[in-house]
This record gives sequence, structure tokens and C-alpha cells, in this order.
Amino acid sequence: MRILIVSALMAASVMPGMASAQSPGELRRDRQEIREQRRDLRDAQRWGDRRDVRDARRDLQDARREYREDLRDRDRRWSRNDWSAYRNQNRALYARGNWRAPFRYNDWRPGVRIAPVYYGQRYWINDPWRYRLPPVRANSRWVRHYNDVILVDYRRGIVLDRIRNFYW
Repeated sequence: MRILIVSALMAASVMPGMASAQSPGELRRDRQEIREQRRDLRDAQRWGDRRDVRDARRDLQDARREYREDLRDRDRRWSRNDWSAYRNQNRALYARGNWRAPFRYNDWRPGVRIAPVYYGQRYWINDPWRYRLPPVRANSRWVRHYNDVILVDYRRGIVLDRIRNFYW
């Protein structure tokens, strides 16, 4: 039994845990747990002694902390550089050959307004999740420009973000 426990602890410490997104059901159960702990605290304050009250407060704090952690996991957004480690492991996906547009290369910076010819539908990246690009806001698209990727607000033509040398 001891060997099983030790091996489980070693495996848990060797393999990094990943934060998983919380489902609405799990968050609902956490809120229910908080309500139950509040009820237990009220009961302990009415009929229990000091030790019962202290234990009930600690349980309520733990339930709230767990709920906050679950909310943070649920609201986790992809960061800007989540794609870089994935690219190093999946080089073939990012090696899309020598791509040339009918216009010359421009080194655009965020905040610059560009002409619609540079971000037309033929240059949109239709599956940004495949490349692990951050999700986009409304009215914006990831667009390929030579080996760079730019995030463009296609209603106004403003560059919102740029990732240089995204493709090999």
C-alpha cells in the first residue's frame, strides 16, 4: 500500500497538472457548497460552541477559495505566446512554403490603418485555433502577411496586433 501511495505522489509531482476549464455544473456545485457552508456556520453560531464556529468559518473560507479558483480556471484566456511552444513541436503545420502576396512586404505596427486590399478574405486565417492563436474580438480577424500574422479590425482597417515570423 505504501509503495502505491509513494508512486502516486511521485507521478503527480513529475507530471505537471493543467488547469482545466470548469463546466457550469461544477461551478453550480461550488456555489451550492458555499450555501451549505453558510448554513452550517449559522447553525454553529446558534447552537454550537466556539470550536464548531471556528471550524464552520474555516470550511466556508475553503469553499469560497475553491470557487474563486474554479472561476479563474474558467476565465483563463489564451495568452499571446501560447502558440510558440506548439509551433516548435509541430513544425510542419507552420511550414507553409514561400508565400507571396501581390503587394510588397510592409512592417505594420499596431494602431496603423491599412487598406482593405491587405486584409481581404483571401488572406484571412480561417482556423486560428489550429495554430493556437489567441481568440479574436468581434469584427477582427487574423490575417497572414508574408511570414507574419496580423490581427486586423476589418471594419475600420486598424492593425490591433502583429506576430512577426509566425510561419517558418
